[in-house]
Amino acid sequence: MRMHSRNVWQAMSRPGFLLSAWPWRSAAYLLTGAVTGAIALVGIVAVAVVCGALAVVLVGLPLLVVVALSGIPVAEVERRRIRLIDRVPVSGRHQVPAAPGPRAWLTTRLREQTTWRELGYALLFAGLLWPVDALVVTVALLVPLSMVATPLLMATVGDGDEAKVLKQWTVTTWPTAFGVAVLGLLLMGLCAYVLGVTAGARAELARLLIASREGELGAKVVELARSRVRLVDAFEAERRRIERDLHDGAQQRLVALTMALGLARLDAPPGPLAEQLTKAHEEAGKALAELRELIHGIHPKVLTDYGLRAAVSDAADRCVVPVDVDLELPGRPARPVESAAYYVVCEALANVAKHSGADRARVSGGHRDGRLFLEVRDDGRGGADPSAGSGLTGLADRVSVLDGRLALTSPPGGPTLLRVEFPCELTGAPDRSA
Repeated sequence: MRMHSRNVWQAMSRPGFLLSAWPWRSAAYLLTGAVTGAIALVGIVAVAVVCGALAVVLVGLPLLVVVALSGIPVAEVERRRIRLIDRVPVSGRHQVPAAPGPRAWLTTRLREQTTWRELGYALLFAGLLWPVDALVVTVALLVPLSMVATPLLMATVGDGDEAKVLKQWTVTTWPTAFGVAVLGLLLMGLCAYVLGVTAGARAELARLLIASREGELGAKVVELARSRVRLVDAFEAERRRIERDLHDGAQQRLVALTMALGLARLDAPPGPLAEQLTKAHEEAGKALAELRELIHGIHPKVLTDYGLRAAVSDAADRCVVPVDVDLELPGRPARPVESAAYYVVCEALANVAKHSGADRARVSGGHRDGRLFLEVRDDGRGGADPSAGSGLTGLADRVSVLDGRLALTSPPGGPTLLRVEFPCELTGAPDRSA
């Protein structure tokens, strides 16, 4: 039976564990642990004895550093052994020395916590854990195997008359011998779970002591950031797809319907029918205008076709407050950055129109030192609070996904200044909005 479990704990919770390779992998993990632990014990004791003997002449004191570093190879071997029963690798990143050379390497190793955690595990492994591994393997394998072999022992060593079970009980009849063998098979199945539980617990203890918490945390942060970027890209792609479908589908049909109603109204004689066609034509025109506003809010086509400068100018023209635009871009940023910057400007202008009481606003920006920056300033009353539901909180999260920064300054009495920056490079294509 093929098992897709990633570790022994998951394998034991599924049917077919006894027929899989996991019991044997657990036994191999514990057996190699017994051998490795015995070697580690001999090595650590030998180095400690030599250092202690040489310490009399002050030569062995520097060699004690070798004992402190002995946990590094032991932990590295343990990380490889854990792969027998857990397919998830154990992180073990050590700090990179600030300078080349053995002195910098040694100083870095002695100062980091990972080295001392690995030393603690090596001492625990050499002094306590490997005898437990050896005991569990001996009991869980030899006891049931010796019981299963009772009929064979009785036929060979006992000349068919008797056999010793675990060197404790004497079996003199064949039915009893086969009964002991069946009991040994049942006990072997139980011992397989004992091996799995022990190996899983040992691996969890080792992972707890030797895993690099900084490395795992860093890996999780990187993966979280990547997943957020992937979500933003997927969200922008979906917005563009919806905008394209509405623009090329529903909007075109509605335009055709409006034109047909207009022509029908012109051809209809005066009367109730002409009045109804007039009302239908007006409603179709209103629906078309609303659809265009909806499409523009989802993802403006001017942003896709002409870039950020044209889209910002279009948003400024549609704002009820007069807006000056001073935006110079020699190229176009990446689509996620361009879209996020545009919606930050739109949200800022919407807040200016609704809450600021300003007479005039200004949008400025450009690209300098590998960063796109935009500023939205108004001469209103100030006192803007992002936490009061202005919509800037969600935009700040969206900006942070792209490693950008959003800052708002709005003292009572004004003016209000919103600044956003994105690290990005511009493409060679010039902004066609010019």
